[in-house]
Amino acid sequence: KHLGTSWDKLNTRGGAIAIGHPFGMPGARIMGTLIHNLQVSDKQFGMESMCVGGGQGMAMIVERLS
Repeated sequence: KHLGTSWDKLNTRGGAIAIGHPFGMPGARIMGTLIHNLQVSDKQFGMESMCVGGGQGMAMIVERLS
């Protein structure tokens, strides 16, 4: 809300819990979903972010080249 980002650009296919959350697999699952949906929606960039636990987190920007 404070960043002014459009809600239709955020979490378009759901997070780790929404797409299935087997222990130790959310990163691969989110990345696979992100890559697939970049192709389906004909987009160039996407971002994956994850909670690592203990107050940590990480994010990755992905660019679709073809």
